[in-house]
Amino acid sequence: MTAFWINMISALLLGYVLGSIPFGLLLTKAAGGGDIRDIGSGNIGATNVLRTGRKGLAALTLLLDLLKGLGAVLLARAFFPGGEAIAAAGAFFGHLYPVWLKFRGGKGVATFAGIMFGLFWQGGVVYAVTWIGALAIFRFSSLAGLLASVMAPIAAAYFGRYELVAMLVACTLIIFWKHRANIERLIDGTEPRVGQSKS
Repeated sequence: MTAFWINMISALLLGYVLGSIPFGLLLTKAAGGGDIRDIGSGNIGATNVLRTGRKGLAALTLLLDLLKGLGAVLLARAFFPGGEAIAAAGAFFGHLYPVWLKFRGGKGVATFAGIMFGLFWQGGVVYAVTWIGALAIFRFSSLAGLLASVMAPIAAAYFGRYELVAMLVACTLIIFWKHRANIERLIDGTEPRVGQSKS
């Protein structure tokens, strides 16, 4: 096996292991909040942690989920040059499908933000501005994440990072798939807004 493939496989494994750390679950349990998977949507991400009423814990979950995506890319850049995009994909899939939780993870929005900042900071800014702006205007966490994910491949094309477009399109499509129940509720008008209890 050539050094190139060793680098690629190592970057993928690094990304997956980092991405698969379920911070929402770990933090909620450590704070005495029980199993986050038994609350609200059953998701391990920051939005569901917020439903416990612990805003600080939700913010920390969001930050750590973002940082594990960013960290995967930066570590790959340092130790496995050329494997940044592979590490990013690994982190994304690790968050969505962690082996430790029987492949039932989060929906990927925060981790996607992290890998965007890691791959090219301009794309990270576009993603974050879209995410925060849409959340402030509409107050639907799912809609904000969906709109931000759409902007990811568009930003890559705009800034000339064409080699990333296909991977980012794939991530966006997966985020839409993971949010399919949210999309149905958005269409039906039953999706809860941020700060509103999930019925």
